[in-house]
Amino acid sequence: MLSKVPEITVWFWVIKILCTTVGESFADWINMTLNVGLNATALIFTVVLVAVLAWQLRLNRYVPFVYWLAVVVVSVTGTLYTDILTDTQGVPLAASTSVFTVILIVVFGIWWARERTLSIHSIVTLPREAFYWLAVLVTFALGTAAGDWTLELTGWAPGVSVLLPAGLIVAVVIGWRLGANAVLSFWLAYILTRPLGANLGDWFATPTSEHGLGLGTALTSVIFLAAILATVVYLSVTHVDVIDVQGPADAPSDPPTATSGPVREPIMLGYFVVVAVATGALLVWAAGQPHATAANEEETGAPPASTAAIAPGQVTAHFPAADVTNFRTITADTLAKLEAGDQAGATDRIKDLETAWDDDQPTLQAMDGTTWTAIDGRIDTVLKSMRASNPDLGTEKKALVDLQTALG
Repeated sequence: MLSKVPEITVWFWVIKILCTTVGESFADWINMTLNVGLNATALIFTVVLVAVLAWQLRLNRYVPFVYWLAVVVVSVTGTLYTDILTDTQGVPLAASTSVFTVILIVVFGIWWARERTLSIHSIVTLPREAFYWLAVLVTFALGTAAGDWTLELTGWAPGVSVLLPAGLIVAVVIGWRLGANAVLSFWLAYILTRPLGANLGDWFATPTSEHGLGLGTALTSVIFLAAILATVVYLSVTHVDVIDVQGPADAPSDPPTATSGPVREPIMLGYFVVVAVATGALLVWAAGQPHATAANEEETGAPPASTAAIAPGQVTAHFPAADVTNFRTITADTLAKLEAGDQAGATDRIKDLETAWDDDQPTLQAMDGTTWTAIDGRIDTVLKSMRASNPDLGTEKKALVDLQTALG
């Protein structure tokens, strides 16, 4: 076969980040619109993944549209697998991050033992391509878990959360330029693009009152999807990312840097260890700091948004009846599942409320910012109580009843 993957240019990284954002947003849209639940959505995308990968594996060369379609679907599926572990099975993010790390190491170990290379420039046989896509799937799951765990620890706002993965990618590029192993550098950056893309999407979609850009998930998805399509068309026409490789013997080695060599690689490996330790120290420090929202409430003396008073009929008077009815229905369904002892089902159902609320945010906030902020705070309280490491049934019910009362 000819090479089945693109050359690693700046276009590769741009479109990879775009695919990550669109993939997660599209999964949320399917979950809310079809109302099939997280598990069913994951099953649907698993079937789609098998079909798309079958298409990709049947080709004998790199085709931009098929390849990047596969990346988008793998992004969705890997994210859903992590969400299932976290939201429905109650697996702590620290545990899922550790498990996916071990799985990725095992995949790389078997891949290396069989093929003696992990280079992206060597994907010219079916076994190597199978290992490649398996590794890509695990990196998305790992990136999701690690990114969510970071946000859970730090409580950073969406804009701030972009800086850590972006900074780490810059550190990896610097290490590669100074002589770090090219294959190791590639896979480290590949993992980090997942939390970077997801955080960028959150930053674009999050309301301005929560330090985001306030575009909403729908508009954000459209923007990133348009950028993906434009990039794919460009790559299809120009072929600037095509590797002219026809077999294992013809596969080029990864491009060396001016400073690469057997002496440099161990030194730069130590550099990556130092970066990892410094990152861990930063996260430990951030986890010990009061969250920005809590600090603002203490400084201003204002009550949290979740306790701001809402007059009877205030929500229905200012927001469309159909939207309010949808919010009430989801809230009632969630409470009913909790009362029936179905914690997993309730956690799954409340995600529909989160998605619906985010999608309606641009319209509702423009109608009445005060009422929107009050309801948004109550929804945040519900989500936090239900996604706690050890959910308390009484706390969950109280938050849901408070939300029901506010919605009328």
